[in-house]
Amino acid sequence: MNHRTLGRTGIPVSPLTLGTLMFGAWGNTDHDECVRIVHAALDAGITTIDTADVYSFGESEEIVGRALKGRRDEVVLATKFGSPMDDSPHRRGNSRRWIVRAVEDSLRRLDTDYIDLYQVHRPDPDTDVDETLGALSDLVRQGKVRAVGTSNFPAEELVEAQWAAERRGRERFGSEQPSYSIMARHAEAAVLPVAERYDLGVMVWSPLNGGWLTGKYRRDAPPPADSRATRNAEHFDYRAEHVRATKFDLTEKLTALADEAGLPLMHLALGFVLSHRAVSSAVIGPRTLEQLAGHLGAERVRLTPDLLDAIDELVPPGTNVGGPAEIGHVPHVLTDAALRRR
Repeated sequence: MNHRTLGRTGIPVSPLTLGTLMFGAWGNTDHDECVRIVHAALDAGITTIDTADVYSFGESEEIVGRALKGRRDEVVLATKFGSPMDDSPHRRGNSRRWIVRAVEDSLRRLDTDYIDLYQVHRPDPDTDVDETLGALSDLVRQGKVRAVGTSNFPAEELVEAQWAAERRGRERFGSEQPSYSIMARHAEAAVLPVAERYDLGVMVWSPLNGGWLTGKYRRDAPPPADSRATRNAEHFDYRAEHVRATKFDLTEKLTALADEAGLPLMHLALGFVLSHRAVSSAVIGPRTLEQLAGHLGAERVRLTPDLLDAIDELVPPGTNVGGPAEIGHVPHVLTDAALRRR
């Protein structure tokens, strides 16, 4: 695969990143098959792997650590921290207190001495971003982390973090990981332009919109029993009838565009996100070896301007077809009434 540089970090990443959300209890409980998926991805030229401490509450990191034995130097390894690891208020968030514990836990589970890209999973309104950047800067100086990034940060918080790093002499965030797909184009309005302005690398998650853009969901049939629409319907608005109807209509029209272009729908969807000039890599999340095989080759797809224009006509730039869950982070000011009223 032709690698791309992740922003100004100097780190080369493959255009497809292997995401491991589906490794462990949340998806594939067969550890041996998960290891085979990692090895198959590496053999196919995917050199970037993304995980998080919260994925199956550490199990995903443990599987990745096992899979990379003897091959660690072949991989750009990214993980995340900040999401609740259990019900305790002490095992979550973006404070220095938790970061210094979380990184050691991740290093142990991943069975490695360093993490290439350590990402803040979501903004934490209770923690000053300078507190977070200070702790992360120390980890970079200690050699435990090579670069730091964010995930699900709105544009204004990305800007604030850049200013805080410059003013306080902190390590600056070098990447952002937003959700982005044909059906969830919210990032185009501000996050992706801000990423370009500050030379941030961008690794997008859910480029297939939770499976909608694989073509496996049919209007006249129930979703597959092992699909995300069955296991986590609310997250991708499968249960909301009006959203579901709109997505079925769009899937049928997008499938027609893909057929006309001689592409699988999945490759059309991945080619779309990789066409955006700000995007460095698309994070794919296969649960099985068969699913991984369906993704491979999409990195070579080049969509024509006419095809991209046709997609724009179906889903205008900046449009989010589903609900807030597809964005990845809803600011507390929208969910906590006390923050809106005197």
